[in-house]
Amino acid sequence: MSKILITCAVTGSIHTPSMSPYLPVTPAEISDQAQGAAEAGAAILHLHARNPQTGQPSARAEDFMSFLPQLKQSCDAVLNLSTGGSAVMTLDDRLAAPKRVEPEMCSLNMGSMNFALYPAAARISDWKHDWEQPFLENSDDLVFKNTPRDIARILTELGVERGARFEFECYDVGHLYMLKHFVDRGLVQKPLFIQFVFGVLGGMGTDPENLMHMKVIADKLFGDDYMFSVLAAGRQQMPLITMAAAMGGHVRVGLEDSLMISRGVLAKDNAEQVRKIRRIVEDLGREVASPDEARDMLGLKGADRTAI
Repeated sequence: MSKILITCAVTGSIHTPSMSPYLPVTPAEISDQAQGAAEAGAAILHLHARNPQTGQPSARAEDFMSFLPQLKQSCDAVLNLSTGGSAVMTLDDRLAAPKRVEPEMCSLNMGSMNFALYPAAARISDWKHDWEQPFLENSDDLVFKNTPRDIARILTELGVERGARFEFECYDVGHLYMLKHFVDRGLVQKPLFIQFVFGVLGGMGTDPENLMHMKVIADKLFGDDYMFSVLAAGRQQMPLITMAAAMGGHVRVGLEDSLMISRGVLAKDNAEQVRKIRRIVEDLGREVASPDEARDMLGLKGADRTAI
């Protein structure tokens, strides 16, 4: 099997600070935890930003640049910026930081969907910030908008014009067909790096059968011109990504996807999850790729060609 890429999603817009005291929020916390994840073996760091005063998800380029330069100096991991941000942000908001930073790699959600986080509200009794409870509870009427026009704009403004490559986030089988549509239009370069996303209410559940089906359809649509990775939100994180590694795929961990390291035990940082999955995949006989090997595998432009 080829070398395995470990992506770490350091901090995101899904989980609120109330759900774990270990979720990084300030620039120093994000930078320190991202560096620790890279040292533990993550070749790719998937990054969001937060308002350091309120903990609220932020799309401001200033909030990204409050930690990106330090992170670039402290490690050589691939810095992968989110274009998803939060479902309550406009596309202009979501693109502000990636257009400013011109990163090697960005995430790209391949379809509109319900993004229902409200069940988590029932598990929280002590809210840290006043925005958290309504943010979660109102997600029962929230559509995460990623239309074909939106996708084409992201591919053009970040890919064609700025040389970024993409982590194509596919929450359902229809998203694979949307990706094939853009390959056929010539807006996507091969090899493709597809992130199968499981466990978000509104997308695919964390059933092993769903992973097997996604792999079958991706093989049919893309042949040998793609690599797949798996993220599983919540308690099935480790079991499903272990299955992906055994199938020859790549893996994503991180506190954006799951706050736990084992049943009922909070992960104390992102590096703890990276170390755990590294042990697992190496026991399966997979060799973990370095950042430079990741750049070669994914055809990235190089850290020296970013605006960080």
